Amino acid sequence: MTDNLLEKIVSLCKRRGFIFPGSEIYGGLANSWDYGPLGVELKNNIQQLWWEHFVHDREDMVGIDAAIIMNPKVWEASGHVSGFTDPLIECKKCHQRFREDQINDQCPNCGNKEFTEAKQFNLLFPVRLGASEDSSTQSYLRGEIAQAMFVNFKNVLDSTRIKLPFGIASQGKAFRNEITPGNFIFRTREFDLMEFEYFIKESDWKDVFEMWKTEMHRWVEMLGIDKNNVHELEKKDLAHYSKRTVDLEYDFPFGREELYGLAYRTDFDLKNHMEKSGQDLSYTDPDTGEKFLPHVVEPTFGLNRTLLAVLCDAYHEEQDRVVLKVHPKLAPHKAAVFPLLKNKPELVEKARGIYQDLKKHFNIAWDDRGNIGKRYYSQDEIGTPYCITVDFQTLEDETVTIRDRDTAKQERVKIYDLVKILTGKLEI
Repeated sequence: MTDNLLEKIVSLCKRRGFIFPGSEIYGGLANSWDYGPLGVELKNNIQQLWWEHFVHDREDMVGIDAAIIMNPKVWEASGHVSGFTDPLIECKKCHQRFREDQINDQCPNCGNKEFTEAKQFNLLFPVRLGASEDSSTQSYLRGEIAQAMFVNFKNVLDSTRIKLPFGIASQGKAFRNEITPGNFIFRTREFDLMEFEYFIKESDWKDVFEMWKTEMHRWVEMLGIDKNNVHELEKKDLAHYSKRTVDLEYDFPFGREELYGLAYRTDFDLKNHMEKSGQDLSYTDPDTGEKFLPHVVEPTFGLNRTLLAVLCDAYHEEQDRVVLKVHPKLAPHKAAVFPLLKNKPELVEKARGIYQDLKKHFNIAWDDRGNIGKRYYSQDEIGTPYCITVDFQTLEDETVTIRDRDTAKQERVKIYDLVKILTGKLEI
């Protein structure tokens, strides 16, 4: 199934409303994707779980939500204007351009084996700010979300009085004008990141690095991803700001590729921004009075890649059904409510009442299409973990059946216990 797994997931995503090709009615736009009704729920659930776990559940983390367009001096100071590049080669026959590391022996477009020498291509998207071209200022869409956390370091310090070690967390879109090899939502020009900069004393970086590596593996397991599909890779070709980088790679259908990254950025960013801006970005220890520039360990989580890994890990084909075994906490709908028969008003009325009550607590689906078996299989395919059916016995004793997605087993429970039962099942 591995060979065509991605194709099956892409098909399911469009058919069921997870992910659509961007601008499709106009012929689409290469490597552009829109998240549909179920996809946006899954995406939001991953984001919210990440924020709860890494920000709300910790005392050493605060969050920010920064502007996408920043003063261009930020990107000059960070080294992105001069060094944020990819080596590209061009096919001499069809003139398509590709990243050098994505080509083996021949052009994937036309089969030609002759290419130009690699040239560096800047990945920042330029934007013009101002009403007229003559007086406008050139800036850039952010190529990462880290710089805003460094630029706001002093603001966060002054407004919260938080003490080292501590982190500043952020979630949001980033943009890279890169040549993309496809692979669905794995690499796109517009993507979502979740990351934090964890500020520390230099002497503590090794212990902190190992601590966050452990926490990143723990996060993978929280998502319900099989830990055997995730592997550590010590990077030898380091970014200009990094002293050590470890990637967590996932076994995608198209090969083992980077899922997350963990980097020790030293004091590179704060030092550069302090020098270029003229602002004092040092930290004063409130206990000892020592003044110094903190060093930084940075865990980075790609949201789109996380979602793709969750889908790949969850997709299962069984003898008579396709089932998406996403963790219940991440599932777009936590449960679906059915009347056994849609032409029996008393069953429909009772089921609608249960549906409305549960919607006060969870994101619940209503489904009365076709026969009950088709409804089960439809909900299995979109990952709904529990199906609740109202039948004639419900009218007699206030009980319903609740069916488990993964096992297809059913049990009979009291209506008034449903909120408690679902709450317990949705715990991570």
